[in-house]
Amino acid sequence: MRIVQIIDSLEIGGAERMAVNYANALGEKIEFSGLIATRSEGEMLNQISKKVSYLFLNKKRKIDFKAIFKLKKYLKQNRVNTIHAHSSSFFTAVLVKLIYPKIKVIWHDHYGPRIEQTKKDNIILIFCSLFFASIFVVNKQLKEWNMKNMKCKNVVFVPNFIQQNHSSEQITELKGIEGKRIVFLANLKTPKNHIVILKSFFDLKLFNLGWSLHLIGKDYHDQYSQVLKDFIQKNNLVNHVHLYGTRKDIRFILSQASIGVLASTFEGFPVTLIEYGESELAVLCTNVGFCSDIIKNEERGLLFDPKNEFELLAQFKRITADKNLRREVAYNLKNLVQDYYTEDKAVEKILKEYYKVK
Repeated sequence: MRIVQIIDSLEIGGAERMAVNYANALGEKIEFSGLIATRSEGEMLNQISKKVSYLFLNKKRKIDFKAIFKLKKYLKQNRVNTIHAHSSSFFTAVLVKLIYPKIKVIWHDHYGPRIEQTKKDNIILIFCSLFFASIFVVNKQLKEWNMKNMKCKNVVFVPNFIQQNHSSEQITELKGIEGKRIVFLANLKTPKNHIVILKSFFDLKLFNLGWSLHLIGKDYHDQYSQVLKDFIQKNNLVNHVHLYGTRKDIRFILSQASIGVLASTFEGFPVTLIEYGESELAVLCTNVGFCSDIIKNEERGLLFDPKNEFELLAQFKRITADKNLRREVAYNLKNLVQDYYTEDKAVEKILKEYYKVK
């Protein structure tokens, strides 16, 4: 089996992380595993295993013939039989299939907000689905949407996972009091909804109880992040809310925290929740996308409607006030992650799906 993952960018993001995770994991399991970045490289480049073949297309425009023929040459030279295209890279995968018909294309839909979109919003994608051998999705809502709207009806739910060979780097020392650190692991962008967590943290005056809030994720230095910084400054939270930007030593960072939060208005399958679970954090989480399947309310964490500020306040107060609750839900979530969302279990499932379209 000779398979390549294809992704438009290697900047840090959910789909990008999964493309790299799949390529690395398959490098240990199949004859040939490759990873192709079409438009831009980024920080995920350094996380690609040495066992993975890598190609950068440096695609300059929507239809770039030079990049497409470069891709075709790479596929033929390495006798690749399947392209696993993540998110928007489906277009490049379909273009190369038109000139190299023997290649199979699997498309992976990571985009949670798609469930609110219409066929008109996805005209090109729906047409291209005529050339897909299979569609992988990251939650049940996306499966329903794809089954209803796409031309390819072979739609399969495939859970995300985290790599087992984590970085052992220990660089980032979190500020604040041990046992009272709250981590929010998400890039500073819509729809991650950081502001509702900031407002709740302030309204509950958690800083007076010794709690601190730590935002880990890429800062795009745009209006979104400026709103967060202005709120922190205006409400004198500079000594209690800390922004760290992009970090590589996530496992070490999480080992210093007690609570992990996620507040998105839309999600596909956030790998962040698996990372929180593996690090045995108590989780306060939005109920969108696949989140409520992972975080069973009261058992593996506390859920809230991201548009209901009163519900968020109540749940935030509970999880910070009850140490026994934190200990119990963190233990249960860690067990779930170990039972269902390890690399081995995910790769076993994905290989079965690959064989079906071989």
